[in-house]
Amino acid sequence: MTLSRRRFLTISAAALSCSRSAQATPLHRWQGIALGARATITLSHPEAERITETARAEIERLEQVFSLYRSTSALSQLNASGHLDVPPFELLDCLSIAATAHRATDGLFDPTVQPLWDLYAHSYGAGHAPSEAEIANARAHGTWSDLRYSATAINLRPGMALTLNGIAQGYIADRIAHLLQAEGLSDILIDTGELRALGGHPDGGDWPVILDTPGRPHLGLRDRALASSAPRGTVFDAEGTAGHILDPRTGTPATPRWHLISVTAQSAAMADALSTAMCLMSAQDIKRAESAISGVSVVQSAAV
Repeated sequence: MTLSRRRFLTISAAALSCSRSAQATPLHRWQGIALGARATITLSHPEAERITETARAEIERLEQVFSLYRSTSALSQLNASGHLDVPPFELLDCLSIAATAHRATDGLFDPTVQPLWDLYAHSYGAGHAPSEAEIANARAHGTWSDLRYSATAINLRPGMALTLNGIAQGYIADRIAHLLQAEGLSDILIDTGELRALGGHPDGGDWPVILDTPGRPHLGLRDRALASSAPRGTVFDAEGTAGHILDPRTGTPATPRWHLISVTAQSAAMADALSTAMCLMSAQDIKRAESAISGVSVVQSAAV
Protein backbone atom coordinates (compact mmCIF):
# COMPACT_ATOMS: atom_id res chain seq x y z
CA MET A 1 0.00 0.00 0.00
CA THR A 2 1.31 3.44 -0.93
CA LEU A 3 0.71 6.27 1.51
CA SER A 4 0.44 9.89 0.44
CA ARG A 5 -0.84 12.92 2.33
CA ARG A 6 -4.25 11.94 3.63
CA ARG A 7 -5.24 15.56 4.37
CA PHE A 8 -4.64 18.24 1.74
CA LEU A 9 -4.68 21.18 4.13
CA THR A 10 -2.40 24.06 4.98
CA ILE A 11 -3.09 26.01 8.16
CA SER A 12 -1.70 29.42 8.90
CA ALA A 13 -0.96 29.06 12.60
CA ALA A 14 0.18 26.65 15.25
CA ALA A 15 -2.23 23.83 15.78
CA LEU A 16 -3.43 24.88 19.19
CA SER A 17 -2.81 28.34 20.56
CA CYS A 18 -4.24 30.88 22.95
CA SER A 19 -3.84 34.64 22.68
CA ARG A 20 -0.31 35.88 23.18
CA SER A 21 -1.27 39.46 23.94
CA ALA A 22 0.55 40.61 27.07
CA GLN A 23 2.11 37.16 27.15
CA ALA A 24 4.16 36.50 30.27
CA THR A 25 4.93 32.82 29.67
CA PRO A 26 6.74 31.09 26.79
CA LEU A 27 5.08 28.77 24.34
CA HIS A 28 4.93 25.12 25.33
CA ARG A 29 4.81 22.72 22.39
CA TRP A 30 3.97 19.02 22.08
CA GLN A 31 3.97 16.97 18.90
CA GLY A 32 2.75 13.42 18.53
CA ILE A 33 0.49 11.06 16.62
CA ALA A 34 -3.30 10.59 16.87
CA LEU A 35 -4.63 7.57 14.97
CA GLY A 36 -1.75 7.74 12.53
CA ALA A 37 -2.03 11.49 11.90
CA ARG A 38 0.18 14.31 13.14
CA ALA A 39 -1.09 16.00 16.28
CA THR A 40 0.35 19.22 17.71
CA ILE A 41 -0.35 21.22 20.84
CA THR A 42 1.24 24.67 21.14
CA LEU A 43 0.11 26.57 24.19
CA SER A 44 0.95 29.74 26.08
CA HIS A 45 -0.52 29.52 29.56
CA PRO A 46 0.80 29.60 33.14
CA GLU A 47 -0.19 25.93 33.43
CA ALA A 48 0.68 24.99 29.86
CA GLU A 49 2.66 21.88 30.77
CA ARG A 50 -0.15 20.44 32.90
CA ILE A 51 -2.85 21.25 30.33
CA THR A 52 -0.75 19.84 27.50
CA GLU A 53 -0.13 16.65 29.43
CA THR A 54 -3.86 16.33 30.14
CA ALA A 55 -4.62 16.69 26.43
CA ARG A 56 -1.87 14.22 25.50
CA ALA A 57 -3.19 11.69 28.01
CA GLU A 58 -6.71 12.08 26.58
CA ILE A 59 -5.43 11.42 23.06
CA GLU A 60 -3.64 8.32 24.34
CA ARG A 61 -6.79 7.14 26.13
CA LEU A 62 -8.89 7.57 23.01
CA GLU A 63 -6.29 5.72 20.92
CA GLN A 64 -6.92 2.80 23.26
CA VAL A 65 -10.59 2.96 22.27
CA PHE A 66 -10.39 3.49 18.49
CA SER A 67 -7.05 2.21 17.18
CA LEU A 68 -7.03 -0.64 14.67
CA TYR A 69 -3.28 -1.07 15.17
CA ARG A 70 -3.32 -1.84 18.88
CA SER A 71 -4.52 -5.33 19.67
CA THR A 72 -5.59 -4.18 23.14
CA SER A 73 -7.87 -1.34 21.98
CA ALA A 74 -11.61 -1.68 22.48
CA LEU A 75 -12.22 -1.65 18.72
CA SER A 76 -9.57 -4.29 18.03
CA GLN A 77 -10.99 -6.53 20.73
CA LEU A 78 -14.47 -6.12 19.26
CA ASN A 79 -13.25 -7.00 15.77
CA ALA A 80 -11.29 -10.00 17.02
CA SER A 81 -14.12 -11.59 18.99
CA GLY A 82 -17.26 -10.07 17.43
CA HIS A 83 -18.46 -9.11 20.91
CA LEU A 84 -17.62 -6.44 23.48
CA ASP A 85 -19.25 -6.24 26.89
CA VAL A 86 -19.79 -2.85 28.55
CA PRO A 87 -18.19 -0.88 25.69
CA PRO A 88 -16.55 2.49 26.45
CA PHE A 89 -18.88 5.48 26.29
CA GLU A 90 -16.75 7.06 23.57
CA LEU A 91 -17.10 4.03 21.31
CA LEU A 92 -20.88 4.06 21.70
CA ASP A 93 -21.01 7.83 21.22
CA CYS A 94 -18.95 7.60 18.03
CA LEU A 95 -21.18 4.79 16.72
CA SER A 96 -24.22 7.00 17.36
CA ILE A 97 -22.69 9.81 15.29
CA ALA A 98 -21.75 7.25 12.62
CA ALA A 99 -25.40 6.12 12.51
CA THR A 100 -26.50 9.70 11.81
CA ALA A 101 -23.92 10.01 9.03
CA HIS A 102 -24.98 6.61 7.65
CA ARG A 103 -28.58 7.82 7.35
CA ALA A 104 -27.65 11.20 5.89
CA THR A 105 -25.50 9.59 3.20
CA ASP A 106 -27.97 6.82 2.27
CA GLY A 107 -25.62 4.22 3.68
CA LEU A 108 -22.42 5.37 1.97
CA PHE A 109 -20.76 6.06 5.30
CA ASP A 110 -20.45 2.48 6.50
CA PRO A 111 -17.79 1.47 9.05
CA THR A 112 -18.46 -2.21 8.30
CA VAL A 113 -16.23 -1.99 5.19
CA GLN A 114 -13.22 -3.07 7.29
CA PRO A 115 -13.14 -6.65 5.88
CA LEU A 116 -13.03 -5.11 2.40
CA TRP A 117 -10.26 -2.74 3.43
CA ASP A 118 -8.23 -5.65 4.81
CA LEU A 119 -8.81 -7.59 1.59
CA TYR A 120 -7.52 -4.75 -0.59
CA ALA A 121 -4.52 -4.12 1.64
CA HIS A 122 -3.51 -7.80 1.69
CA SER A 123 -4.18 -8.37 -2.01
CA TYR A 124 -2.20 -5.40 -3.24
CA GLY A 125 0.46 -6.20 -0.66
CA ALA A 126 0.81 -9.53 -2.50
CA GLY A 127 1.04 -7.71 -5.82
CA HIS A 128 -2.44 -8.15 -7.28
CA ALA A 129 -5.98 -6.78 -7.11
CA PRO A 130 -8.65 -8.76 -5.24
CA SER A 131 -10.88 -10.98 -7.34
CA GLU A 132 -14.61 -10.40 -7.75
CA ALA A 133 -15.26 -13.55 -5.71
CA GLU A 134 -13.06 -12.31 -2.87
CA ILE A 135 -14.82 -8.94 -2.89
CA ALA A 136 -18.22 -10.63 -2.81
CA ASN A 137 -17.12 -12.82 0.10
CA ALA A 138 -15.86 -9.83 2.10
CA ARG A 139 -19.13 -7.97 1.50
CA ALA A 140 -21.16 -10.99 2.63
CA HIS A 141 -19.90 -10.73 6.21
CA GLY A 142 -22.44 -8.05 7.06
CA THR A 143 -23.43 -4.40 6.76
CA TRP A 144 -24.35 -1.59 9.12
CA SER A 145 -27.85 -2.99 9.59
CA ASP A 146 -26.31 -6.15 11.08
CA LEU A 147 -24.53 -4.22 13.84
CA ARG A 148 -26.08 -4.42 17.31
CA TYR A 149 -24.95 -2.05 20.03
CA SER A 150 -26.18 -0.83 23.40
CA ALA A 151 -24.73 0.33 26.71
CA THR A 152 -24.29 -3.29 27.74
CA ALA A 153 -22.70 -4.82 24.63
CA ILE A 154 -21.74 -4.53 20.96
CA ASN A 155 -22.24 -7.53 18.73
CA LEU A 156 -21.04 -8.26 15.20
CA ARG A 157 -21.95 -11.08 12.84
CA PRO A 158 -19.23 -13.69 12.25
CA GLY A 159 -16.57 -12.22 9.97
CA MET A 160 -17.73 -8.61 10.46
CA ALA A 161 -15.32 -5.90 11.53
CA LEU A 162 -15.52 -2.14 11.98
CA THR A 163 -13.21 0.70 11.02
CA LEU A 164 -13.78 4.13 12.52
CA ASN A 165 -10.83 5.71 10.72
CA GLY A 166 -13.30 7.85 8.74
CA ILE A 167 -14.70 9.47 11.88
CA ALA A 168 -12.47 8.86 14.92
CA GLN A 169 -9.88 11.55 14.16
CA GLY A 170 -12.66 14.11 14.07
CA TYR A 171 -14.18 12.65 17.22
CA ILE A 172 -10.85 13.01 19.04
CA ALA A 173 -10.62 16.65 17.92
CA ASP A 174 -14.07 17.28 19.40
CA ARG A 175 -13.12 15.61 22.70
CA ILE A 176 -9.92 17.64 23.00
CA ALA A 177 -11.89 20.80 22.26
CA HIS A 178 -14.31 20.04 25.09
CA LEU A 179 -11.42 19.30 27.45
CA LEU A 180 -9.63 22.58 26.70
CA GLN A 181 -12.85 24.57 26.84
CA ALA A 182 -13.37 23.17 30.34
CA GLU A 183 -9.91 24.56 31.21
CA GLY A 184 -11.22 28.02 30.28
CA LEU A 185 -9.25 28.29 27.03
CA SER A 186 -10.56 30.05 23.92
CA ASP A 187 -9.32 31.10 20.48
CA ILE A 188 -7.89 27.67 19.81
CA LEU A 189 -7.36 25.58 16.68
CA ILE A 190 -6.99 21.84 17.25
CA ASP A 191 -5.47 19.66 14.54
CA THR A 192 -5.67 15.89 14.94
CA GLY A 193 -5.82 15.19 11.22
CA GLU A 194 -9.12 17.13 11.25
CA LEU A 195 -9.52 20.74 12.41
CA ARG A 196 -11.69 22.02 15.26
CA ALA A 197 -11.78 25.73 16.11
CA LEU A 198 -12.86 27.16 19.44
CA GLY A 199 -13.40 30.84 18.85
CA GLY A 200 -11.28 32.62 16.26
CA HIS A 201 -7.65 33.49 15.68
CA PRO A 202 -5.93 35.10 18.72
CA ASP A 203 -4.91 38.07 16.55
CA GLY A 204 -8.49 38.62 15.39
CA GLY A 205 -10.77 37.21 12.72
CA ASP A 206 -11.31 33.58 11.82
CA TRP A 207 -8.71 30.86 11.63
CA PRO A 208 -7.70 30.93 7.93
CA VAL A 209 -7.35 27.65 6.06
CA ILE A 210 -6.15 27.22 2.48
CA LEU A 211 -7.31 24.14 0.58
CA ASP A 212 -4.67 22.62 -1.69
CA THR A 213 -6.89 22.43 -4.76
CA PRO A 214 -7.02 24.38 -8.03
CA GLY A 215 -7.72 28.00 -7.20
CA ARG A 216 -6.56 27.37 -3.59
CA PRO A 217 -9.84 28.46 -1.99
CA HIS A 218 -9.68 30.09 1.43
CA LEU A 219 -11.96 29.15 4.32
CA GLY A 220 -12.39 30.79 7.69
CA LEU A 221 -13.06 28.74 10.82
CA ARG A 222 -14.66 30.09 13.97
CA ASP A 223 -16.35 27.73 16.42
CA ARG A 224 -16.54 25.15 13.64
CA ALA A 225 -14.77 22.07 12.36
CA LEU A 226 -13.28 21.19 8.99
CA ALA A 227 -12.50 17.78 7.53
CA SER A 228 -11.22 16.93 4.06
CA SER A 229 -11.03 13.64 2.20
CA ALA A 230 -9.50 12.72 -1.15
CA PRO A 231 -10.45 9.48 -2.92
CA ARG A 232 -6.80 8.91 -3.75
CA GLY A 233 -5.23 10.57 -0.72
CA THR A 234 -4.11 7.06 0.24
CA VAL A 235 -3.85 4.29 -2.36
CA PHE A 236 -3.41 0.54 -2.23
CA ASP A 237 -1.46 0.08 -5.47
CA ALA A 238 1.86 1.37 -6.75
CA GLU A 239 0.16 2.94 -9.78
CA GLY A 240 -2.00 5.13 -7.53
CA THR A 241 -5.30 4.06 -9.06
CA ALA A 242 -6.96 2.08 -6.23
CA GLY A 243 -7.95 4.59 -3.57
CA HIS A 244 -8.59 3.78 0.08
CA ILE A 245 -12.23 4.95 0.21
CA LEU A 246 -14.35 1.91 -0.64
CA ASP A 247 -17.92 1.96 -1.89
CA PRO A 248 -20.12 -0.31 0.29
CA ARG A 249 -22.54 -0.69 -2.64
CA THR A 250 -19.98 -2.32 -4.91
CA GLY A 251 -16.97 -3.18 -2.78
CA THR A 252 -14.70 -1.19 -5.10
CA PRO A 253 -12.65 2.01 -4.61
CA ALA A 254 -14.28 5.38 -5.19
CA THR A 255 -14.20 6.50 -8.80
CA PRO A 256 -11.91 9.53 -9.30
CA ARG A 257 -14.82 11.98 -9.62
CA TRP A 258 -13.43 14.31 -6.96
CA HIS A 259 -9.95 15.54 -6.12
CA LEU A 260 -10.95 16.77 -2.67
CA ILE A 261 -14.09 17.05 -0.57
CA SER A 262 -14.00 19.50 2.36
CA VAL A 263 -16.81 19.70 4.89
CA THR A 264 -17.35 22.23 7.65
CA ALA A 265 -19.75 21.45 10.50
CA GLN A 266 -20.28 22.06 14.19
CA SER A 267 -18.77 18.63 14.92
CA ALA A 268 -15.41 17.46 13.61
CA ALA A 269 -16.61 13.86 13.85
CA MET A 270 -19.57 14.60 11.60
CA ALA A 271 -17.44 16.61 9.16
CA ASP A 272 -14.98 13.71 9.04
CA ALA A 273 -17.66 11.10 8.32
CA LEU A 274 -19.43 13.19 5.68
CA SER A 275 -16.25 14.10 3.82
CA THR A 276 -15.40 10.40 3.59
CA ALA A 277 -18.80 9.35 2.25
CA MET A 278 -19.13 12.30 -0.13
CA CYS A 279 -16.11 11.06 -2.09
CA LEU A 280 -18.54 8.40 -3.37
CA MET A 281 -21.33 10.81 -4.32
CA SER A 282 -22.47 12.80 -7.29
CA ALA A 283 -22.79 16.58 -6.94
CA GLN A 284 -26.56 16.21 -6.58
CA ASP A 285 -26.22 13.61 -3.84
CA ILE A 286 -23.67 15.77 -2.01
CA LYS A 287 -26.13 18.66 -2.02
CA ARG A 288 -28.87 16.42 -0.64
CA ALA A 289 -26.65 15.07 2.15
CA GLU A 290 -25.43 18.59 2.93
CA SER A 291 -29.01 19.72 3.57
CA ALA A 292 -29.81 16.66 5.71
CA ILE A 293 -27.76 17.89 8.69
CA SER A 294 -28.02 21.42 10.02
CA GLY A 295 -24.92 23.61 9.83
CA VAL A 296 -23.04 21.56 7.23
CA SER A 297 -21.27 23.22 4.30
CA VAL A 298 -19.33 21.47 1.53
CA VAL A 299 -16.61 22.56 -0.90
CA GLN A 300 -15.77 20.02 -3.58
CA SER A 301 -13.02 20.06 -6.17
CA ALA A 302 -13.41 17.90 -9.28
CA ALA A 303 -10.64 15.56 -10.30
CA VAL A 304 -8.53 16.84 -13.18
